[in-house]
Amino acid sequence: MKCIKILLFVGFLVSSLTFGQKTKTDSLPPSSLPFKYKSLIIPTALITYGIIGLESHQLKFINSDIKNEISEHIDTKFTIDDISQYSPFLSVYGLNAIGIKGKNNFKDRTVVLGTAYLIMGTTVNVVKKVSNEERPDGSSKNSFPSGHTATAFMGAEFLYQEYKDVSVWYGITGYVVAAGTGFFRMYNDRHWLTDVTAGAGIGMLSTKIAYWIHPWVKRTLFKDGETMDGLVMPFYNGKEWGVGISMGF
Repeated sequence: MKCIKILLFVGFLVSSLTFGQKTKTDSLPPSSLPFKYKSLIIPTALITYGIIGLESHQLKFINSDIKNEISEHIDTKFTIDDISQYSPFLSVYGLNAIGIKGKNNFKDRTVVLGTAYLIMGTTVNVVKKVSNEERPDGSSKNSFPSGHTATAFMGAEFLYQEYKDVSVWYGITGYVVAAGTGFFRMYNDRHWLTDVTAGAGIGMLSTKIAYWIHPWVKRTLFKDGETMDGLVMPFYNGKEWGVGISMGF
């Protein structure tokens, strides 16, 4: 386990050097995402499944069955999900840093990301307090929904939207990482399946909403800022992993 933790730390350090980005606004024009009702289907279905699972005895049985099945085949925890949750959206800055440009410039994509993070974080924390769902390991009663999974799927949708016109495989890779994050939340006995599905839906929907309202956010809050300095950098304080976003206009 010590070797695994060291490898994870080295990998996170490398990602810090690669994805940490401080730059002036680049030359690409801003772009928003047009609203489409069809875009609501998948995230809404995931969230609905999770919410129904709070009361449904059948879905609770499925949760327990999956937990027991996973527990039978593991003998140790593997906490890569603490890092992988950030990988999809950090990849956007990493790709831009090496010259592979996405849909939006630094300012616009960072405003979209900040908006999505605010929507996702607020939603997750409010729902956690309201649902009062006990974690599979019994450690606390803030299991529903999975914040790690919500962060990962928020980032995966962000990566997809920024790079789908360059190559759809960027987005697919992001979603694979996000799905892996959700799996490891169950693997590590921190969340039920319904927590993970709801978190995935919230994450995806938060990013979609951020793109839909971006023109209004930019026009209302950032109308005077034509240029911007910014820094996106992961951090570790000895106990918790996180990501810091700083913007200066």
